[in-house]
Amino acid sequence: MRMTFRWYGEKDDNITLQQIDQIPGMDGIVGALFDIPVGDVWPVEPLLHIKEEAAKHNLVFKDLESINVHEDIKLGLPSRDKYIENYIQSLKNAAKAGIEVVCYNFMPIFDWTRTDLAKPLYDGSTCLAYDYHLVAGKTPQDMAREILDNSNGFVLPGWEPERLQELSHLFEQYEGMDEDGLRKNLAYFLKAVVPVAEECGIKMGIHPDDPPISVFGLPRIVKNEADLDKIAAMVDSESNGFTICTGSLGSNRQNDIPHIIRKFGRQHRVQFVHLRNVQVHEPWVFNEVAHKSAIGSLDMFEIAKALYDIHFDGPIRPDHGRMIWGEEGRPGYGLYDRALGANYICGLWDAINRLCGQF
Repeated sequence: MRMTFRWYGEKDDNITLQQIDQIPGMDGIVGALFDIPVGDVWPVEPLLHIKEEAAKHNLVFKDLESINVHEDIKLGLPSRDKYIENYIQSLKNAAKAGIEVVCYNFMPIFDWTRTDLAKPLYDGSTCLAYDYHLVAGKTPQDMAREILDNSNGFVLPGWEPERLQELSHLFEQYEGMDEDGLRKNLAYFLKAVVPVAEECGIKMGIHPDDPPISVFGLPRIVKNEADLDKIAAMVDSESNGFTICTGSLGSNRQNDIPHIIRKFGRQHRVQFVHLRNVQVHEPWVFNEVAHKSAIGSLDMFEIAKALYDIHFDGPIRPDHGRMIWGEEGRPGYGLYDRALGANYICGLWDAINRLCGQF
């Protein structure tokens, strides 16, 4: 595996590359160009700049998260071909900068949804949480306003203020869209993009829906093993792969994550892994916790063992973290708890290596 850390760049992250470099076992960063409007072409030069800055701190930059998919592509509008061509050019430019893995998602409107960005836990730390009871009676505008008001002044991926100004119009456009319709639009996108990714040596990994359930009536098509089967069948290529996010899939206890990893790993479709733990209280009521298995609902050892069994050598990152020790920052993306998570994952990996006689 390659241990990585999501970084929002010099302008938008209060965590420095030097701090990331000081995390034991850290190999690289996961970055993106956050100032490029969704749908525009990503140029080579700023990607090379990130690569050069990371190298100064002994970190590699090979993984992007995310080249966002324009809403017109998801909606299947006539303008989608223009945006797909831009996406293809972005992939070509990313390859020139040495990018090997691109995470993306196909979630309508919202990239992810939470009802609380700072839920207090028993020990005084805070975390991201979702409770479907709290969604009832709210409008999408209510949800967006709460997210923006509690972001600590940071722009959160998928919740950019300028995009959220169009919420009412976007929901009107999605009226009548079901899972089959959204799935057809994903297939159209993948059939155009994946062959180029393959030629460029890039592995694409679609991120699961977060949470893997319809929110405000929007269709969701990356929820479980059956959905992943359908996506894999759209284009027969290892470049048409998956980002296994344990927190997203794991918020539905019916998802057997070790099994999913082994199944799609044998197909060489597991391209990126987000490792985090969640505590599931009842269906669609969960909160994020520290990575340690005993604290949450997921068996992180078994998940790591499944990755070991498929000889996974791609990027892993400790995904989301609590706010601990008085830290203030972008919700879910503080330094301290993610650093602890990275060390826990490295410890699991070392233990598995020793158990299997490879250490």
